[in-house]
Amino acid sequence: MVTPLPHHNKKDDKKESGAEGLGLSPDLLDLLAKFQEIELEDFQMEVGEMELSFTPGMFGQAMPTLKLPPALKAKPVNMLKAEFVPPVETYPSSITEVKLGGTRSEGDTRGKTVVIGGETSPAFYTFERPIVHSPIVTLDVFDMEVPLSKAVKMHVKDVVGDPAAWAKRAVEKFGADMVTVHLISIDPLLKDATPKDAVKTVENILQAVDVPLVIGGCGDPVKDADVFAEVTETFKGERFLISSLTSDMNIDRCAKFVKQNGHAALSFTPMDLNLARELNRRLYDYLDREDIVMDLTTAALGYGLDYAFTNMERARLAGLLGDAELAHPMSSGTTNAWAAREAWLKMAPEWEPRELRGPLWEVTTALTLLLAGVDLFMMMHPAAVKTLKDVTKNLVNGGKVDASKFADWVSVKA
Repeated sequence: MVTPLPHHNKKDDKKESGAEGLGLSPDLLDLLAKFQEIELEDFQMEVGEMELSFTPGMFGQAMPTLKLPPALKAKPVNMLKAEFVPPVETYPSSITEVKLGGTRSEGDTRGKTVVIGGETSPAFYTFERPIVHSPIVTLDVFDMEVPLSKAVKMHVKDVVGDPAAWAKRAVEKFGADMVTVHLISIDPLLKDATPKDAVKTVENILQAVDVPLVIGGCGDPVKDADVFAEVTETFKGERFLISSLTSDMNIDRCAKFVKQNGHAALSFTPMDLNLARELNRRLYDYLDREDIVMDLTTAALGYGLDYAFTNMERARLAGLLGDAELAHPMSSGTTNAWAAREAWLKMAPEWEPRELRGPLWEVTTALTLLLAGVDLFMMMHPAAVKTLKDVTKNLVNGGKVDASKFADWVSVKA
């Protein structure tokens, strides 16, 4: 329905018509002026810009007050109660189980082994399936002195430089399930230690602790391969997790000595699931599925954590839905959180103290990825380790909490 302004004369109308861009003919304007309103059918208007002006009280006339039934006039005083039944799904596949460590009863030296993987539903969907194997934590130990954040160094300053003593503290005091030995002294740009030197370091740590080990290199693809070959052959059957095999290494050579000596491989790729599939396919030529753990790269809080979470969650769901190349346990280099400046840098007073902020940065990274399905966490700060283990234990055991502590901000005033 169109109601025009009062009519003056045709010339004025033509001018107004042209100014407004409506393109109405003089005859139509005369009809509008005569009848004041006209009803149009199949009317189309092309408008470049339109300005609508509403007078006060217009909405009150167009939208009458809603009249509620008498029973609904009272204000609500309680939340509506409704029963929630979570939807239970069944997935066509499961995540491969990987065993790490060889026990004395098996002819090796470890006092215990760990098994990761085996999931048949997304992380902690205990309403669908029980937890098969609880996620585990391995603490980082370096074979030479390295720069450490003050928040970390204060806990290990007397054992830095003694990897065996450091590993012993990680297990006996900090509760590590495994120990990650970073053989960074083999780096040609640092000490360029020999494979024999690396073997000696690993031997000392094996004597100091009885948990399974992760053996890490320096990042040089050639030197790492030489050292891994020497370590895996010397400690045949110990079922180390070799960290890591990457696409720029001699995969044929590395996969062969990992398999021949009874160890497992950490397949490391950047945040690209297609690259992860490709590397795993190459490893399948030599390794069984039970010999492979994936590292899809961990980005810390504030440095791409959301992308890391999404990538890992996609991998886990794909594995459960039948993508065999992604149906492997996942490892997270959670200590990458300490590369974030906010974890260690001196900042404004509202960000202090660093001794608390640092471990919070690490544990927030870990807890986020815990919900994505990570099975193995490589960590560093004892407080972060304890927090992650406590939360994991509560989730695995189906522990109950007082919901009012978290939901009491919801309130309704009568």
